[in-house]
Amino acid sequence: MLAGPLFSREALTVPRQLAHFLIRSGYIGALIVLMYTAVQTTFGWQQVRNLGDIARFGQLVFEIFAVVQLALVLFFAVLFAAGNVAQEKDRRTMLLLLMTDLRDRELVLGKLTASLLLPGVLLAASIPVFVIVQILGGVSLSQIGCAIAISAAAGLFAGSWGSLVAFWREKTFQTLAISLIGIVLFLGVVEGLLAIVSPLSSAGFVIASLNPFRAMLRIFDPLNTSGGTFISVALTSTASLTILALVTTVVTILRVRIWNPSRTLGDLATLDEKERGVVRPPRPVWNSPIIWREMMTKAYGRKIIVIKLAYLIIAAAAFYTVFTTPPDSALVLGMISPVGAAFVGLSLLTMLLVNAQGVTALTSERDTGTLELLLVTDISAKEFIFGKLGGVLFNSKELVLAPLGLIIWYLVQGVLSFENFLYISLGFFALVLFAAMLGLHSGLSYSISRIAIINSLGTMFFLFIGIFICMILILQARASFGLQLPSFLVFILGGSLGLWASLTHRNPSPALTLAAGVLPFCTFYAITSFLLGQTLGVCLFVVAAYGFTTIAMLIPAVSEYDSALGRTEMPKG
Repeated sequence: MLAGPLFSREALTVPRQLAHFLIRSGYIGALIVLMYTAVQTTFGWQQVRNLGDIARFGQLVFEIFAVVQLALVLFFAVLFAAGNVAQEKDRRTMLLLLMTDLRDRELVLGKLTASLLLPGVLLAASIPVFVIVQILGGVSLSQIGCAIAISAAAGLFAGSWGSLVAFWREKTFQTLAISLIGIVLFLGVVEGLLAIVSPLSSAGFVIASLNPFRAMLRIFDPLNTSGGTFISVALTSTASLTILALVTTVVTILRVRIWNPSRTLGDLATLDEKERGVVRPPRPVWNSPIIWREMMTKAYGRKIIVIKLAYLIIAAAAFYTVFTTPPDSALVLGMISPVGAAFVGLSLLTMLLVNAQGVTALTSERDTGTLELLLVTDISAKEFIFGKLGGVLFNSKELVLAPLGLIIWYLVQGVLSFENFLYISLGFFALVLFAAMLGLHSGLSYSISRIAIINSLGTMFFLFIGIFICMILILQARASFGLQLPSFLVFILGGSLGLWASLTHRNPSPALTLAAGVLPFCTFYAITSFLLGQTLGVCLFVVAAYGFTTIAMLIPAVSEYDSALGRTEMPKG
């Protein structure tokens, strides 16, 4: 009743769709496949009769499930909440909602709860799987309840933050970028405060509870009573994140009529200038108008500089942490050095932002009605695609150069050899190009902007999560590629199937099918090679796999542009 008709409509219509049931069953199936992969990696085909080994395995699976689910809830809660409101603004239907008799509370809470409906359903559907893990031993029902509560509170906070940003900002890329960077900055500020205030103090205990990942790690160690029991930590974390979510939602409700409808008012001001005869001097346009618009105009909003400054603040904090860390520090998660962890973290954030800009470069054209106008001009497909791709890379140059600055510094200091620097740089650029092209490909393949954004960013996120899970499980039993492959075969095949469904949604091709089948295998080989200390093999397989996939998405977009947009159908047979 508090959410109003927007949530009621979502709750009544979503269960009628087949995709709703496929997503729920697919999520549970993915957890079961992950458990099977963990069994094969830990025990292989041998029979286990020791209850202690089974209990330790149950604890391992619980930890993987809890961390992965928390990351999924955080990411998709902020993505769904931000994308739901941004879609209304792009389609100019937000003004219609503001003109109805909906109260501000019903508008904000309706959009927020409708966005969190799917993450909440998946969170509830995972409870039976966690209970099955509890039967194995090594974990209690109270730990499971605390993990679910923390994930739910973190998702509520992330969704409320995404909703606030979406109602505040106008451009979709700004909304997505500020939402993602805001979550990272929030976690960074919490950890920065903990570096000043002791986590064992009362203030430090409350501050530490604001980081859901720190609270989740505390649940994994129930016998540690320093700073309180794990139940008290979970309750404090849940309450703190819920209070933050309520405060954020209240601020959004109070400001929603002030922030909106700013775009419409801006358009009216432009019309008023034309009526008064105000003529602005013409600007010289290049021979390629698409790349000119991307590079010389504020196509992604006037606040793009704020996003870059926020990212540079995160990069500066990462640099400071690395430079103040002793050289002989332990490996992060037992697999990578602190310098490598900082570079990987910045690179992942960079690729997510590049991917978001790539997909919104297409969806914004479609939602504003300018894509159809571009199609009737004499602009060729090559000009359009390469112009958009070049614009994405140009506008993201600071985001790309920041991670490279870290490894360049260590190259100058002699810590990193030139050979390894070359391998890292080539692999990083290949992944950045893949992220940008995947965004453009999703924008071309999906006619609904919200689905295109979710598909593009979701593919990138699941790719990173899959790599993280593989690295964690491989560390349980270090071995060569050939010995590990049978254990991960089902996991890899599932990833290939999901990638194939994403890449070939509208216009399937043999090249995209081959890319979807090869890329997970090559990624797995690169992971195992990296953990075994190899360098050249990692670079070659990353560049080959992701470079081929990028080309497989690029060529149809350039050569069969109308077909890629679904305007024409390719002849069959």
